[in-house]
Amino acid sequence: MAIDTSIFKTYDIRGIYPKQLNEDVMEDITRAIYTFFQRKLNKTDMTIVLGHDMRISSPALHAIAAKTFRKCGAQVIDIGLVATPSMYFAVKNDSYDTGIQISASHNPKEYNGIKIVVRNGDSIIKVGKNAGMNTIISIIENETYADYVDGGTITKQEDVLKEELDQALEAVHPGDVSGLKVVIDPANAMGILPFGELFEQIEATLVKMNFELDGTFPAHQADPLQHKTLVDLQKKVVEEHADMGIAIDGDADRAMFIDEKGQIIPATLITTLIVGEMLKENPGERILADIRYIRNVEDMVKKMGGEVGYTKIGHALITEQVNTEHALFAGESSGHYYFRSMGGCESTIRVVLYVLRVVAREKRPFSEIMEEMRTSVESGEFNYLIPETLKIEDVVSELKTSFSDGELSELDGIAISYPEWRFSVRTSNTEPLMRLNVEGKSEEVVHENTVKIQKMLMDRGAILHE
Repeated sequence: MAIDTSIFKTYDIRGIYPKQLNEDVMEDITRAIYTFFQRKLNKTDMTIVLGHDMRISSPALHAIAAKTFRKCGAQVIDIGLVATPSMYFAVKNDSYDTGIQISASHNPKEYNGIKIVVRNGDSIIKVGKNAGMNTIISIIENETYADYVDGGTITKQEDVLKEELDQALEAVHPGDVSGLKVVIDPANAMGILPFGELFEQIEATLVKMNFELDGTFPAHQADPLQHKTLVDLQKKVVEEHADMGIAIDGDADRAMFIDEKGQIIPATLITTLIVGEMLKENPGERILADIRYIRNVEDMVKKMGGEVGYTKIGHALITEQVNTEHALFAGESSGHYYFRSMGGCESTIRVVLYVLRVVAREKRPFSEIMEEMRTSVESGEFNYLIPETLKIEDVVSELKTSFSDGELSELDGIAISYPEWRFSVRTSNTEPLMRLNVEGKSEEVVHENTVKIQKMLMDRGAILHE
């Protein structure tokens, strides 16, 4: 059948159910994924971990995927209703060959999707456009599927979250996080499972917001990068006199933090905090920071005697770089955090435990701890629509010329650095936008240079996109 190939995104598959992604489409995609696995692994009876989220369409799509993989001859490990990091954990921890998560993460309720991974030793490979997705599309378009053999099996495994929590609590002990009051908003989505269970095992008080699984997202979209989704959480933290608030995205692979004053903590400061903890336990290790904002992380790595590297933007790319560079940890300003011990993948459970441990140990307000760690002020990200009459290459070239006395990086778009400040400009991997980020030693320096660059962009016809 004809499949709308626009559902194949840079890092995963996402489409509207049932218009773009339905049971018939799911069978073809699943069969193509199996065919890709068969060729890549050179085996027919590979193990495939299969999980799904709480979206209305997920159980039906999950059932079709399990049935199709079994008909192809795979050994399906059905882990049921789980957060995406739990799927990653199961693949690595139990040495399974591959993994599939049926989820559309933070997308609106009409969507569903598929995340695909392959294990390579202790590393996890996320299958995106540069790592197999185009092969899957080609298999579908040319109908070069593996034959159905009906030789597979489906085995249920229900202890994944328990094992995941047990291991996380070996790294950060339950007694190290006691005495705190925490408000968590998982937006009626998958964060309910790991964090509901985690707080049963630690001596901290959990204040629940939107803690009933509901694939219609009745409270708000499960995207903590949209600050409007954080407003109720910010108010609740202040009302409850809580030590912090935590917003979890739809499939629980991202976390954003609120301090006791109701202020949003930039994700790079959370990275900085975790880096300080992890380098204390693992001196000299390599840490990765995403190119948008680097100086807070750089300063902590230097202070703790580690080694710092830089990443492009995008969770699949960062997972790959963590593994190829054998980095201990990486943080991304979108709220993704990556651990070598997780095969280069995210573990929001571990992130939350590290943050809780620091605040419990310091016995000081979260805001005060974060402010002490802040050595660089961040502008926040500005997005610009670039009209068709304007070539992005010309805009980038003009910026390079105007700031030619700075230190240039072209790792992902451009980043230009000066002693007091730096900025980065890059195009989005998922939207027709140009993104601007500025950081510097003070609010004044950041504001002055942000205004200067914004004027240059808008004078060329770029349109600020809210």
